[in-house]
Amino acid sequence: MNFNFYLLKSFRILLFPFSLIYGLIVILRNYLYDKNMFKSVSFNLPIIGIGNLSVGGTGKSPMVEYLIDLLHTHYKIATLSRGYKRKTKGYALANAETTALEIGDEPMQFHTKFPEVAVAVGEERIVAIPQLLHDRPETKVIILDDAFQHRSIKPGLNIVLTDCGNLFTRDFFLPTGDLRDQRSSYKRADIIVVTKCPPNISIEEMTKVREEIRPSINQHIFFTTIKYAAPYNIITKEKRSLSLEDEVLLVCGIANPRPLKSYLVQQVKTYYQLSYSDHHIFTIDDLKEISTKYDEMQSEKKLIVTTEKDAVRLVKFSDALIRKHLYVLPIQHEFLEGRGTQFDNIVNTFIKTYQVN
Repeated sequence: MNFNFYLLKSFRILLFPFSLIYGLIVILRNYLYDKNMFKSVSFNLPIIGIGNLSVGGTGKSPMVEYLIDLLHTHYKIATLSRGYKRKTKGYALANAETTALEIGDEPMQFHTKFPEVAVAVGEERIVAIPQLLHDRPETKVIILDDAFQHRSIKPGLNIVLTDCGNLFTRDFFLPTGDLRDQRSSYKRADIIVVTKCPPNISIEEMTKVREEIRPSINQHIFFTTIKYAAPYNIITKEKRSLSLEDEVLLVCGIANPRPLKSYLVQQVKTYYQLSYSDHHIFTIDDLKEISTKYDEMQSEKKLIVTTEKDAVRLVKFSDALIRKHLYVLPIQHEFLEGRGTQFDNIVNTFIKTYQVN
């Protein structure tokens, strides 16, 4: 594992010249937007943009779900995503027959958990928003998923996430680093959320992070940690608790499984892992691999645990996996310092006082 890590790191360092080229393109593009040579479009309703400056898991999907849960009982809301790794193109609005292959795993996750919310996808979001509003004219708020670096649309409220263990301030452009936007772009954010913090992070550590990020006087910075809810059966939705007697097969295709693995170490007797690439589309061969590994486990108290994002791509095999005790582990943001209410108030105030620029 360590050898592979250092091999990958060395390979990425060798790609440094490509990072310089990529960085120059990003900087030029931002300059053209900043000087209004490229135009950003606003719409006549509140739009909240969720994004980050890097690739990989910073917790965008749980943040979208947090906002849906906060707002959907008060407003007719919609989410709009690109629909990464779906098998379709163009604009699509989720319906009762929609699958993850048609709209992507994360939008499918939103649609499954919040069927009353309009969930749409479209690569060209400047085109997709008018189509969405035509299909759902009652929409009062739109949440743009993974949208910070896509500047053709100007959200009224920009929320940027950064992983506490991989702050954008310490990163570099792709492919040597993980940045897909320049560090200084964080200044366009209204809210910065430092995610995946240790639950016991100290005041001193948070102060150091604030000083490193250096938010402006008009920016709000929050810290969140990961909170896992009780696992539920992928078919019956029955919940069960994890125990120190459980033997778990972790099946996941997410960008950053480290927090999940750390959680399982504390919650179960032992776990085995089958890792797949981020947004992996599971096949029959994967099903066979999962089943074989599960059958090899000796414990009487054994189960398969997967993430909600993976679950929407595994559900097509549910008839086979139901006998394997397949459970889904939900993930949520939990605001530290007791500041969740302050975050909620900022979002609600933005919507209530929104005016088109």
